[in-house]
Amino acid sequence: METLLASLTKEVIVSPERPTVLIGERLNPTGKKKLANALMAGDFEYLKQEAISQVEEGADVLDVNVGIPGLDEIELMVKAVEAIMKVVDVPLCFDSQSPQTIEAALSVYKGKALINSVNAEEKSLDAMLPLVKKHGAAVVALPMDEKGIPNAPGGRLALAHKIVGRADSLGIGREDIIFDALAMSVGADGKAGRATLETIHLIKAELGTNQTLGVSNVSFGVPDRDLVNSAFLAMAIAAGVNCPVVDVGKIRNMVFATDLALGLDEYARRYVRAFRDRQKSGA
Repeated sequence: METLLASLTKEVIVSPERPTVLIGERLNPTGKKKLANALMAGDFEYLKQEAISQVEEGADVLDVNVGIPGLDEIELMVKAVEAIMKVVDVPLCFDSQSPQTIEAALSVYKGKALINSVNAEEKSLDAMLPLVKKHGAAVVALPMDEKGIPNAPGGRLALAHKIVGRADSLGIGREDIIFDALAMSVGADGKAGRATLETIHLIKAELGTNQTLGVSNVSFGVPDRDLVNSAFLAMAIAAGVNCPVVDVGKIRNMVFATDLALGLDEYARRYVRAFRDRQKSGA
């Protein structure tokens, strides 16, 4: 099962047989005052710096979200995509619940993008999946619907089947669907992490698609969040996640070590390269 993502000059392949692909999460103004203020001022220099920084840290794909209340998201997304494409060559993931914003981003993007996201609500399926087909994109799929996120893994799996069925009816192959089993805060529900891991197992066994995960949600409300995120992500990768959305600079070395332990880093090339880079920088 291989999902191809591409920029104008670079291809990234997501596959269970390949090292984990890292999707950088930091191009999102939510909770990031400096980025939000820059975007509100129409200044894209900080956005470009963050894009460059994440790629230098090892991001293979960049998630782009420019949703700020009161601003024109469509115009902002187009300008952001054009700015990012000038400074980095990695594929992009367009993160918005607005079909119009996604359409605008896809129209100016040069390559095969990832759309974030579609869910099992009828209005989402009807709006997002035709865009996936029209533009030849890939899509992140969330097993939730009008009733919310099922607590039981079996409930999430049923919604995953619904999304795959609808995509299949439009001629969208499973290789272009990347599921997110939806991490929930273990601070609010001590069993939430286990439910997500079990969902990952089920999706891998029954649908075989590649999987992403918004890792930081699991630690919301608890202290030392980076530690919790790292532990949970290692388990999630072992369960079937192969392109998580993360703060790459904080998490990449743990991911490289996990890939090494799982036999996904042939001859330990990526792990050793990162180790040598840390030695050179004195980290």
